Amino acid sequence: MKNKFLKIIGFGALIGGILTSCNKDLNQVPANTATLSAVYSTALGYTEAAAKVYGSFALTSSVGTGSSDVQGIDAGTSDFLRLLWNAEELPTDEGVCAWNDPGVPDFHNMNWASSNVILLGLYTRSIYQITVCNDFIRNSTPAVLASKGFAASDVANIQLFRAEARFLRAYQYWVLMNEFGNPPFITENDPVGSYIPPQITSTKLFSYIESELLSCDSAMAAPHANQYGRADQAAAWALLARLYLNASVYGGTPANGASGYTNAITYSTKVINAGYSLMDYKNLFLADNNVNNNEVILPIQYDGNNTQNYGGTTFIINSSCGGGISSASYGVPSGGWAGNRATTAFGNLFPTLDTTVDKRAIFYGTSTPITSISQFLQGVPVGKFKNITSTGATASGGGTYASTDFPLFRLGEQYLIYAEAVLRGGSGGSAATALSYVNLLRQRAYGNTKGNFTSIALSDILNERARELWWECTRRTDLIRFGEFTTSTYLWDWKGGVSSGTAVASYYNIYPIPLSDIQANPNLTQNPNY
Repeated sequence: MKNKFLKIIGFGALIGGILTSCNKDLNQVPANTATLSAVYSTALGYTEAAAKVYGSFALTSSVGTGSSDVQGIDAGTSDFLRLLWNAEELPTDEGVCAWNDPGVPDFHNMNWASSNVILLGLYTRSIYQITVCNDFIRNSTPAVLASKGFAASDVANIQLFRAEARFLRAYQYWVLMNEFGNPPFITENDPVGSYIPPQITSTKLFSYIESELLSCDSAMAAPHANQYGRADQAAAWALLARLYLNASVYGGTPANGASGYTNAITYSTKVINAGYSLMDYKNLFLADNNVNNNEVILPIQYDGNNTQNYGGTTFIINSSCGGGISSASYGVPSGGWAGNRATTAFGNLFPTLDTTVDKRAIFYGTSTPITSISQFLQGVPVGKFKNITSTGATASGGGTYASTDFPLFRLGEQYLIYAEAVLRGGSGGSAATALSYVNLLRQRAYGNTKGNFTSIALSDILNERARELWWECTRRTDLIRFGEFTTSTYLWDWKGGVSSGTAVASYYNIYPIPLSDIQANPNLTQNPNY
């Protein structure tokens, strides 16, 4: 059994810091009830500060309902995963929401603007975690640690946390690049105080993220050698593989040609060879998925007793039940918000809308045409994430809040990265191995070899990524890479606000920098056409 890192050190010390909505404050030290000198005066203080770096994934500044991290949205809505999920899933065939909450309808209609409050929330949440990482990295240099008089074992532990903080900062910069393109940029080496950060281009940010991941890799724990919930070398390799696969989208070096795909093959192979293995698909998304899980490389941890806000997997699970779908069967008997489901076009990617053929088709009932987005039971009801255990029990603390961890990186994605990179011309891999990796996923899904491909094309990879990784915050990125997000090549229910689907302007391939930051930071230039 793997113990959750955040649960071990305690959640109580982690809830601190109020997010700012203006990017000019990116250089500030995160707010806390204790002074910096006190936080970093002991080895335990460093451990708690590192836990706050991780905790900013799953915690907001208030528990349950209450004050907001970001002006205009409540604390639950400002949770990182909820914001990222909305941005990656709701504009696609995988997600459509019945609610009329501020900013939500903009996504499936594909008509968002720089004032969208959910985009502001994601932007601010990522910046906040970067701020927390910068603070830890700034206070854990070799020179600083040498002045503390810590034992050698404590110094080694802090240095390990420092490498993880660099990885997590790189991950959040990847989120900002992936969603917004050209964000403000600051590191631990910039002044703290009245300093307005410059803007960085996507191309330069790609190079920075790449260099950080390559640099911190050697200082991180080996695969499987760290505590559950903490990043290790395999997490860095997994993000590098994802980064290189999208290099041509980001304008990174190499922006064109096969070199980026070659690197994607290299790093996905490192993960694949690191001793991970596939587990029962449905168990990946249940409340005890922290137990005997050798597929997930890095999760966001949730605990129904101690991370009680309306974001994270609490949001994913509650938003997919209620309104005629039993919330008790999802492990949230006091919840059920009747919001999110999939489109009929997405359902058509599976042979049946149940697990009798493909075990990844974890849906709830039948497909119904969407004549009105506001009608929750229209579309394809989903049941992938649940707050029940693999034995069928409701998780402790169950009611509304979930204890289901969310996989940020897992082995299944790395198989698909390898296969796509081979098909796109990368070297260092083989078509036969690519086919075998995809078929490993299909054999798990079908329970036999009946679903095996005899050959694969790029279109097969896109569809297989949808079947394998749905609702895991990858779909928007995938559709953009394949040229199907804004174009008429692939249409789904109510794409662009039209019932049968329609193409939209290509500038929607990147989100706008939030208006409030454009106004607050004179160094920022808005993305085109916003």
